[in-house]
Parts: sequence; structure tokens; C-alpha cells
Amino acid sequence: MTRHSVDILISGGGVAGLCAAIAFGTAGFSVLCVDPTAPVISHTAPGADLRSTAFLMPSVGLMQDIGLWDRLAPHAAALQIMRIVDAGGPAGEVRQSHDFNAADIAKTPFGYNLPNWLLRREMLAHLEDLPNVAFLPGVALSRLTTREAEALVTLSDGSIWRARLVIGADGRHSTTRQAIGIPVKTNRYGQKALAFATSHPIPHQNVSTEVHRSGGPFTMVPLPDHEGQPSSAVVWMDSGVEIMRLAALPRPEFEAEMSRRACHILGPMTRISPLTIWPIISQIAARMSGQRVALMAEAAHVLPPIGAQGLNMSLADLAALRDLALAAPTDLGSQRMLDTYHKRRHLDIQTRIAGIDALNRASMLGAPIMQDLRAQALRTLHGFAPVRKTLMKAGLGLR
Repeated sequence: MTRHSVDILISGGGVAGLCAAIAFGTAGFSVLCVDPTAPVISHTAPGADLRSTAFLMPSVGLMQDIGLWDRLAPHAAALQIMRIVDAGGPAGEVRQSHDFNAADIAKTPFGYNLPNWLLRREMLAHLEDLPNVAFLPGVALSRLTTREAEALVTLSDGSIWRARLVIGADGRHSTTRQAIGIPVKTNRYGQKALAFATSHPIPHQNVSTEVHRSGGPFTMVPLPDHEGQPSSAVVWMDSGVEIMRLAALPRPEFEAEMSRRACHILGPMTRISPLTIWPIISQIAARMSGQRVALMAEAAHVLPPIGAQGLNMSLADLAALRDLALAAPTDLGSQRMLDTYHKRRHLDIQTRIAGIDALNRASMLGAPIMQDLRAQALRTLHGFAPVRKTLMKAGLGLR
């Protein structure tokens, strides 16, 4: 049987996998990217990913380096201010609100927000301009054998590929990770999240807002206007039982509860997309790599959608891999390269997951005394400028 050869085979055609295909293709490597399902590139199509991604500035820099940002910029909404609202009053009213302004630490916004379905559309369009990159939707990795000099991959269409490096970007249930026997540690919170888009009468003014009450945060992230109306992407986290109750409500009742949960910050909100439901977990792989294999994105780490860390951590994985490949192209996929990748990324990921885990557990607190402690901690962190700026820079991946 014919065996095809490629420098890099990427398992997973989500946002992270497609970014990796573009990054390595732009760097001159031959790349094959496969995914068992075809990407959905319309927000009205069944199965559309209605979440959005906030690209923080280090990620924007990577997108600029690989020539992708010019495609994305016209569709992006700037994130100038991160606002944290404590709605822990007796009736869920706002007790305090604190703004973290990007102008305090930089001349640029914190980043830019884009819908995930649109990201996939623009990335696929960009791949067409890269002759050394192939994307095969509807095809999955079915068998992986690694050797010191190469990996041998059998795909679900029966084809066999030799690759110097296999990148597992195939999600929290990663087939690639399982094939090389790397275990994961998983924490479950009993939470789910609703993801959808809304329009509202009050402009968001490029402010991303997290409203904290018991159960989990309610996050509104700026989007470009929708049919002439201000628009935001929403992630609404709460207990699994409560999320399922909310999802079953008739639209008028859902929108009334949504506006109350948002403390009417943006006025009466109108849902403009279907609802999608996502389980909330944190998860980390024991290692970022194995023989001839690198794990990235949700194949390596999953965390609650707080602080825009998820995909930005994934792109930090990609940046580290790309830097190592560019520094020594002939060393691509070697044990030395992959050990260095693991060392560069794993400790940072452990630290960030621990921080997000603590924030999420604090946001779930329902007892009044614990909500009061959370509010006091927020006042203290915001009120001391050196600490506030240090935390902002750490969260954004800036130095």
C-alpha cells in the first residue's frame, strides 16, 4: 500500500488545529490537517459553534505573524475594558463594579473578540492560498504508531501517512492522546454553560463584563453590531440543573431572565442565535508530548471559560511549537524538541488552570458570608494599583 509523506500531520480541524495548519504552512512545512467532521462556517447552520473567542494581544501578534490577522480584523470587536461586577446582593443587585482598563498597562486593547464559526470560515479561506497545506474534513486519525525517526498514521479513509511530527489538536477526548497513552486529570464542577449571541439597546463601549453571583459567572463579550444593533456574545454558567431549566424556557421568559441575570447593564437583551450547552470541566494532560507527538489546545488542557484563557493558552502552545520548529527545522519532531516544548508549556498551564479553578469555585459560592469575602477580595485586588497591573499582565500573557 502506498504511504504518503508529510512534515506535520494535525489531528483536529477546530480553531486551534486550523491555526496550526496555517502557522506551519506559512513557515514552509508540508502539512496535512484532518478532522472527522466538516467545519460549520455559518451561524445558522446545524452544529454551529456559537461561542466566541477573545484573542488577547499575544495571540493577535501570532495571527499577524502568520498572515491571518488581516482577514480577521474587519470582523473583530475590540476589548478595551474588562469589567467585573459583583451581583451578590440579596436580590441579585449590583453591589460593586470594577474596571480593568487596558490603557493602564498598554497602548493597545486587551484583545479582540470574534465568533468561532466565522473564525473557521476565514481560516479555511486562508488555507486555500497555501499550496503546501491540505485539509481533509470527514477523515479521522484511526491508528498511530511512532518510531524514533517518524510517526506512521492510518486515517479513517484507509490511507497511510508518514510524518515527522503529529500534532494532537483533537479536543478533550483526544484520539491522539489516547493512542500514545498519556493520562489526564479531570475536575468536574457540576456546571454547564449556555453560549449564544444577543443584541441590546445600550452600546457595550468595548467593555467585556463578567457578572458574578452564585452558580457561576455571566459573561458578555463585545461583538460587532448585528443589523444595526449593539451585539455581545454571552456565556452563562450555572449548575447543570439550572442551565437545563433555562434552556427549556420559552424565548420571552428566557430573555427576561437573561436581562435580569445581566443586571440590565445593557438594557433588555434579545437572543439572536440558538442556544448551545457545554459541560464545564478543568482537565490537564500529564505530559504535552510523546514520541513524535505534540499535544496542544484541549487535547492538552481544558478549563472553564473565565478570563479568556482557553484558546489563548492553545495559541501559546502553538507559538512555542512554531518557535522551536523555526529555530531548528531539521530537528522537527525530535525527542529534544518535544521535551523542550513540554518544559516550556506544562508549568504555565498548571499555574493558569489552578488560578481559573480558584476563580470559578469562588464564583459558585452561594453562602452570604462567602460572597462577602469574594467581594472584599475583589476590592482589595482592584484597589492596589501595582497588584492590579501585575495580575492584568499575567492574565494577558504580557511581561
